[in-house]
Amino acid sequence: MHMSTVPSAASPVFAPGLVHTPFTPFASDGGIDFERYGRLVEFHLREGADSIAVPMHAGESVSLPLAKRHRVLEFVLERVAGRVPVIAHVSESGTSMAADLARHAQQAGATAIVANVPYYWTPPQPMLVEHFAQIAAAVRLPMFVHNFPEEMGGVKFNAASAIELIERSPNFIGLVDSSLDWQYMIELLMLSRRVRPSFALLSGSEYLISAHAIGATGSFCALAGIAPKAVRRLHELCMAERYEAARPVQDAIAALRMAIKPGGVAALKAASQAMGRDCGSVQPPLSPLSEADGARLSLALSKIEMLGDEPRGW
Repeated sequence: MHMSTVPSAASPVFAPGLVHTPFTPFASDGGIDFERYGRLVEFHLREGADSIAVPMHAGESVSLPLAKRHRVLEFVLERVAGRVPVIAHVSESGTSMAADLARHAQQAGATAIVANVPYYWTPPQPMLVEHFAQIAAAVRLPMFVHNFPEEMGGVKFNAASAIELIERSPNFIGLVDSSLDWQYMIELLMLSRRVRPSFALLSGSEYLISAHAIGATGSFCALAGIAPKAVRRLHELCMAERYEAARPVQDAIAALRMAIKPGGVAALKAASQAMGRDCGSVQPPLSPLSEADGARLSLALSKIEMLGDEPRGW
């Protein structure tokens, strides 16, 4: 593979740090409750978000019609008012659709964009490179690719494809990885930084010790909506390479993640409600937790001592 170095001046510089990914609060009629959304944004800003990404999958982006996705981003940008960077999630099933979302994000004033592989399709790697290259070419904003094979039908954006995209797209500045494949992450960083020394790896989960030890410099954290103080503490300890001190915090966050993961977004919202921040129910095709699953989640949360130090309410 040809690996010519892309001059650092050719690529924008943006370090998102700890990225919070807010839920989308819905009213009983299925509309977005923007009054509650405003309180949620202020909660994330107050509780240590370096950046905010909306609407991610934790924010039920795939359940939002296009006009509502536009409105969510515009609302968050208005509410944040430049206090932290706002990253727009632009994933779609079609390349032109994702590029349109990217152009809207740039026009609205987002700092950067993030995109998954296309929904529903299982394209080979050259098509994935073309997909992301066309999204990147539609805007001047820094772009992150989110690699999450477990959630995207097993489709993975491999390291060789990332290098090809770096060579084609100056504004492809980093990858968010949720695969928990440490070998892949090491290979990606080793190869990418030969081509673009500033290329960033961010963790897409709250398992930060391993990711930061490999070289990650930030993370996208849905659990910041439940336990923001612990997530912030873990991020800071890992950034300082104090991994031994980070272990008990990581263990507590792992317990929280394992309690919530089986229920997905419904469990995230139920946990948020248990912490006094009701973001409404999930939207179809997602279903709320059953009574039994809700009881199991409540019991699991009651056993996590760390949550006693977390904020209650807005």
